[in-house]
This record gives sequence, structure tokens and C-alpha cells, in this order.
Amino acid sequence: MDASTFRAQFPVLERCAYLNAGTTGPVPARAIDAAREQLERQGSNARSGRPYFNDIMGLASSVRAGYAEVLGCASEEVALTGSTTDGVNTVLSGLDLRSGDEILTSDEEHPGLLAPLARARRTRGIRIREVPFAEIAGEVRSSTRLVACSHVSWVSGRVVDTTALASAEAPVLLDAAQGLGAVPTRVGELGCDYYACSGQKWVCGPEGSGCLFVRPERVDELEIPWPSYVSLADSSRPLELEPAAGVTRFDLGFPSVLRSSWALAALEVLREAGWEWIYERAATLADRLAQLLSERGIEVLPRGRSTLVSFRLADGDAEQEVARLGGEGIVVRNLPTRPGVIRASVGAWSSEDELERLAALI
Repeated sequence: MDASTFRAQFPVLERCAYLNAGTTGPVPARAIDAAREQLERQGSNARSGRPYFNDIMGLASSVRAGYAEVLGCASEEVALTGSTTDGVNTVLSGLDLRSGDEILTSDEEHPGLLAPLARARRTRGIRIREVPFAEIAGEVRSSTRLVACSHVSWVSGRVVDTTALASAEAPVLLDAAQGLGAVPTRVGELGCDYYACSGQKWVCGPEGSGCLFVRPERVDELEIPWPSYVSLADSSRPLELEPAAGVTRFDLGFPSVLRSSWALAALEVLREAGWEWIYERAATLADRLAQLLSERGIEVLPRGRSTLVSFRLADGDAEQEVARLGGEGIVVRNLPTRPGVIRASVGAWSSEDELERLAALI
């Protein structure tokens, strides 16, 4: 894939250096067209009948297959959700957690993971033990009921030691908000039991999209926390609550054709570019930005081979600096839980010139 050809598929890059996919990714033109066409089709035609229903379910099935391809698993091992937090809540609400059970987490977790943990503590009496991100694999004990942490830290861009976690004696739930579409995410190699993903970030889908991988042998350990029409094996016998096959029973809500059309078109753009090319280019560019900042005496937070580069201002207000950079046409963000820290999200769609401009302006 030619980098300039790939960049040309994202209209926002004509206006700014977009370095905030860790929050929401840039939207490909093809996804804009797909959503527009679907909306126009719905406006012109009756939203009813078997053909319409089949279109809805067919699109959802295609999106599920698209996520499964990136995850390196079977489609029936993937549920469609609305966010990473939806996936986290599905696991924590579905597990038979009891008073005194320990859940191990890290000191670099997003509120989207911590809030569900807090609810489990309040309602089920679990214990939460927080340890340094880099040390979490070595902190698993015989009393640990579950490890719940990020694949890639949203704070620093460090990557958790998935090999060590997989060898520990506890199931692992990974928050993949900064994983899916950003770093290699073949779940068989990661060895996790649950992998909760966002669809609006690195795979450039709409807000309210995402997915959850559950290892097949773990499926029956989870109750369906939010049962609905799509949870059922047979919708004609809903009171029997016979679950649908595989992880699809954990789909959240009825599929949205607009969401599916946008998500599918964005996944197609990325797949055509090549996932390995995307991972390698984004990580190499992020390494380059970290180097440029360090050469200028700017403190870069310890990071791994990821797409995130977080750095600390020597003085000044990070929120004001983000606004100033925005005025210069560079979109980054500050981290409210880390005063003075700014985070740049570097994608395969980024350019070397954009990164040099950012470093020069700090």
C-alpha cells in the first residue's frame, strides 16, 4: 500500500493532522458514502418485511466476520457490542462473582474498565487489587478470580505481557480499546479468555460500535446479562431463554443498519490496505514521534510497540496546549487523569511531516 494513497481515503486529513484515533478514529470516505446510501435507502423504502430484516441481519453478520478476521478467530466467537465497556460489563455481569473474589487490575486503566469493577465491588462484594501495569502478570495469586487490564495502556502506550498473563492461573479479560486495529490482535496468540473492543477508534467505525471475543470454553460460564431478541436460539419460545449458539448470544441490542454499513465499509478500507502494513507503519511512525520529542528534551512516558505516544509538559496547562495545537491544525488530546500529559495517537494514515510539525510546535 502506498501511504499517500491510503491517506487520501480520509477526508479529515485534508484539513488537519488527526492524531486522536485513541479516542475516535478518522472516517474513510467510503464509510461516509455507505452510511449515506443506507440512510437514503431507508428514507425511500419501507423499513419492514422479510427482505429488510434479512438485510439487517446479513450486514451484522458481515461486520461480525470483519471483526473476527482482525481478531483471528471464528465469527461465532464474536459478539457485537456498543463499546469496550459494553464487553467488560458483559463479562463482569455474566460471571458468577462472589463476595471475597479478587479481581486484579493495573494502575493505568480507563474509567470504562474501572467503573464496572467498582459496581461489581459494590453489588457482589469482590475485592479489587491494583498493581503497577508493568508488573501485573507477576502479581496473579491463587486467590485471583480474574485479571482485568488493558492490552495497550491508554495512558502510556505500554503493551501488557500477554504471554506471561496467559501462563498465569487466572482467566484474563483484556480491555482492547487501544488494541483492535492498532496492534496485532490475534486472540489465539494473545492467550486471553475475553477481549473487549471499541469500534470507533482504530478501526474507524461509528460511535456505539464494538465487539467482544469470548474463548469457546468460557461461553457457558457467562450468564446473558442483557437478554434480548438476538440472544435467543428460538425467538418463538422466548420464555425458555434458550441461548443462541456461541458468543452471538451476548450481542447487545438489535443491529443497526447505519452502524453496520459504516463499520463494514471502514473495515474493508483497512483490510485492503493490509493489516500487517497498517500495524507496522503506525508503530514505526509512533516510534519516530517519540524519538523526535525526546531529542527536543521532552519527557516521553515509558511505552511499548504501540500507536500511542504520551508526553509530559515541563510546565503549562496541557488542556490549553491541546487547544493551541488544534489552532495549528494538529489534533491531540490531554489526559485528565494525568495532569500535564498530552497523548498523540499515531495511525498508518499519519505522515512524517505531521509528526515533525507536532514535535517542532511543542
